[in-house]
Amino acid sequence: MTGFQKYLLRTVKTRNHYKERIENMELMELLNAPGREFSPVPFWFLNGDLRDEEIRRQLQDFAAHGVYGVVLHPRIGLPRRIPYLSSAFFHYIQTAVRTAAELDMKVVLYDEGMYPSGSACGQVVKGHPELASEGITLTESLLPGDELLAQTDGGKLVVRKSGGTLRGLHWGEDDGEPNVPASADILNPEAVNRFITLTHEAYYRRLKEYFGNTILGFFTDEPSILGRNTSGFFPWTRGFAAEFVQAGGELAQLAALFSGEENDSVRLYHAMLLERESRVYYGSLSKWCEQHGIALMGHPHQSDDIEVEQYFHIPGQDLVLRWIAPEKSGIAGMDSTMAKCSSDAARLMGRRRNANECFGACNKDGNPWQLSGGDIKWYLDWLAVRGVNLFIPHAFYYSIAGKRKEERPPDVGPNSIWWPYYKQWSDYMHRLSGLMTDGELHADVAVLCRNRDLKPELTAPLYERQMGFQYLPESVWKECRVEDGSLVCRGRRYQAVLGDGELLFSGVSHTLDEVKPDCLCRPAQPGLRCARFFRAGAECWLLVNEGEAAIETELTLPAAGPVGVYDLWTGKARKAEQSGEKEASFCTGLSLPRRGSLLLFTCTKEEYDSLDEPERPEILPVPAFTCTGEDKKKTEKYYTAEMTENGCPSHADHRILELDAEEMARLEVNGQPAGVSFWPPHRFEIGSLLREGKNELKLTVTGSLANRYGRPVWYGLRED
Repeated sequence: MTGFQKYLLRTVKTRNHYKERIENMELMELLNAPGREFSPVPFWFLNGDLRDEEIRRQLQDFAAHGVYGVVLHPRIGLPRRIPYLSSAFFHYIQTAVRTAAELDMKVVLYDEGMYPSGSACGQVVKGHPELASEGITLTESLLPGDELLAQTDGGKLVVRKSGGTLRGLHWGEDDGEPNVPASADILNPEAVNRFITLTHEAYYRRLKEYFGNTILGFFTDEPSILGRNTSGFFPWTRGFAAEFVQAGGELAQLAALFSGEENDSVRLYHAMLLERESRVYYGSLSKWCEQHGIALMGHPHQSDDIEVEQYFHIPGQDLVLRWIAPEKSGIAGMDSTMAKCSSDAARLMGRRRNANECFGACNKDGNPWQLSGGDIKWYLDWLAVRGVNLFIPHAFYYSIAGKRKEERPPDVGPNSIWWPYYKQWSDYMHRLSGLMTDGELHADVAVLCRNRDLKPELTAPLYERQMGFQYLPESVWKECRVEDGSLVCRGRRYQAVLGDGELLFSGVSHTLDEVKPDCLCRPAQPGLRCARFFRAGAECWLLVNEGEAAIETELTLPAAGPVGVYDLWTGKARKAEQSGEKEASFCTGLSLPRRGSLLLFTCTKEEYDSLDEPERPEILPVPAFTCTGEDKKKTEKYYTAEMTENGCPSHADHRILELDAEEMARLEVNGQPAGVSFWPPHRFEIGSLLREGKNELKLTVTGSLANRYGRPVWYGLRED
């Protein structure tokens, strides 16, 4: 096993480890200077007329903005002079990898030409039509090539090629277009072996020297058994009928799949299908990656596919298409489970990292490029407080020329309005990732679940009551035991058990009556999310405001010692002000604005004394701003105002001007920059910039790029 593999598979530290090191203030060192390993690793859409010099320029630009890794993602818009997996294609891949190595950046290879993975952009099926995706369907009449499985009351149950496709790399190869590639049968070992030979082996031959150092892993992207654009099918593969019957299944009973009914054969079908997909596809890719010193990365097809996560060295999921959003509930529905799906799977397996491909096509109201900085912040916090510690932004575009800018927008990197200030975003992601890596989660509740059934109706109250929990999928139930009224699984104890298999463990509470929250809020705050964990010598509480209104509450933490506060966005640490005394508890007031996040952490008295004093900000009256102009090409509006200052108070640095504007705001005071803000309420500390007498303020508000590339969206300073 290579050193890199050991790094990937290293188990997380234990609570005893932290107790022994509680005297060492490692947390501040980690947060103040998180390493490059915690960088965001965005999808880089290689979607244009690739040139060596431009590849090098863009990678240098990424590194200058604090982005030290990329997923090399071939994407539609690639010119036909660069066929997938051709010598020309690999020339540019080699340029990118060599340049990344020179810049001390990391690379994740992408295993497909667009998506879903498993077909090598149609090359697996080309010349081998028998390897195309297939499924079972009910029909009245047989077609040439059909295999009749059973005659049922609902019609003939037959095996048939599904006609599934994937999105291709060149114009004319997208969904519904004439040259769309055919998807391969990823339940067929022959098809999967051909896929690995065409892709993985080809990359390895050309880039062997970079595997396990510059190259971190291979990204497999939502593999689909049937392929895209199919209907009326359920997955199947050649030879599966004999295995199914031998296992006790009755083929005719599978007609119930099409009516949504359940019977013994349907249950057996789902179990055998999962085993087959796991073994043939995920298992093969996982084994290949291990043998070549890199990680299997990416994500499965569905947000609650938890069982196949065990094959990923870095488990992952996919937050796209605004399946969840600030204007929706973040705790309802199947997709609300994805972040805990990957992080809890990683925790069970002792994996250090788990990832999320985030922001893809998360534009609001179906308006291309309408994705605000406030939305980005909400998504990052939503993921991190649930345990995600590797962010894969979707996407940085090599080119937005022509139709490319319309393909799954928006660009959240170099073609965004916040790119000049992206170092603030990358620093934030570094801190979140470093904080949520190698920690030990405090979870008193076990939620027993089955694959594709992660019980969001059971976990929603846990989120709202700030109670930590851990998913335990069906595959680990056999390892669980009841001991002294607790459920024990893989060295962890749970006071309560919820979910499908709870009756298997009758000696453990099946209610939350005896479970104490990770933090207590008075009044209650159902919009507050809390992750309690041990990290780098401290007990920590990551607090996130998931709602649209500010949170004001009295917070009680189960911590006897002094507590510090770290603002992960600004990188500033201070003392938490104790507001009351309770035995073995720390009480403090919590004020968390919209899109707010804070870290609270235990520390020694000496460490506490070294922190800055609690802030007592003074919110200043908003002066009367006048709009002085607009640059529609830049989507910017300009405002000026005057403030009169008659002497500065002792806490001048904490004098806050709070503005309500859409979308990004930059403020100057007397010609000096007061900062940039990406979401309302925009808060600027201006006390140190004020001078006695008249002060001139200049405000620039930058609007959404939807105004340039989509439907117009109002932006500017709101007036009462």
